[in-house]
Amino acid sequence: MKLTKHSANPILKPNPENKWEDLVVCNPGAFYKDGTFSLLYRAAGDDQDHMIYLGLAESKDGVNFTRVSDKPVLYPSSDGPDQGCVEDPRIVVYDDTYYVTYAYRPFPPGRYWEFGPDEVRTFDLPESAPYHLRHNVTNTGLLISDDLKSYKRLGRITEPSLDDRDVILFPEKINGKYYKLHRPKEWIGPEYGCEYPSIWITSSEDLLEWKAESTLLAKGEFDWELKIGGSTPPLKTDDGWLTLYHGVDSEGIYRVGVLLLDLNDPTKIIARPPHHIMEPEHDYEWEGFYKGCVFPTGNVIVDDTLYVYYGGADKYCCLATCSVSELMNFVKKYPVE
Repeated sequence: MKLTKHSANPILKPNPENKWEDLVVCNPGAFYKDGTFSLLYRAAGDDQDHMIYLGLAESKDGVNFTRVSDKPVLYPSSDGPDQGCVEDPRIVVYDDTYYVTYAYRPFPPGRYWEFGPDEVRTFDLPESAPYHLRHNVTNTGLLISDDLKSYKRLGRITEPSLDDRDVILFPEKINGKYYKLHRPKEWIGPEYGCEYPSIWITSSEDLLEWKAESTLLAKGEFDWELKIGGSTPPLKTDDGWLTLYHGVDSEGIYRVGVLLLDLNDPTKIIARPPHHIMEPEHDYEWEGFYKGCVFPTGNVIVDDTLYVYYGGADKYCCLATCSVSELMNFVKKYPVE
């Protein structure tokens, strides 16, 4: 089974009228409420630092989006730990309040597509400076909002010395606890049970203190995935938590897979197809700042349709869809014992 890419792709492109988004708009978080689709997207202009912002667009049909402002809805802070960039948001709602996880760096990443693989711009700081400053490490923070237009920063929810992104909250408590997926880049080797960065899961009592021990949820197992990470917030179905993830192969190509997690124990995978459900095929997934990349960050269900919003080649916002019932029938063919 494959997701169907929309004929209107890319549904959101860089906007030459705004300098902060005239180079990149990609990797959107998504939410659907009261007949309106919202995309909270990553944006950057054509500057050497490659400062990254968040913009907001809305739609009534999930395809044709209109920007709500000619300015970002979230800027890198002027004096905080996320001065370098704010990017790759994932959205859930608790008690009518939006909770958004987002990746950030202390310094702008620079024009990373001109660097080597997995390289980021670092700064010549003294050894006394914290590790994450010297290495410009990605952390993940948490935002709250009533309207996705204004935000309060709640702070970091990952360890400062870990490059830990793809941090995604479950949309409700499970047995009285919050859960998150995360992908700590440094947790590899025999002591961690995985050779490449993988998907971990952990729980919390209050969303900010994640003191519980993390569990390795999933690692690369098939030929299209070495490094893997969570993609979109898990969606609750009668059969389990429907969870999309991305896999990266030996050539650096990004594809999309799916997991089904136990409703009462999300540390348990109950089904996992060996086949990917989306891969880069079109120019807008190859001709950008990361060639050969489909990177979902938002998904919503409306009736029996799953809308998957994804970044194409680190440059565009795109849409793929499928029938939820057909996808569930496909996933359940591959139970995990």
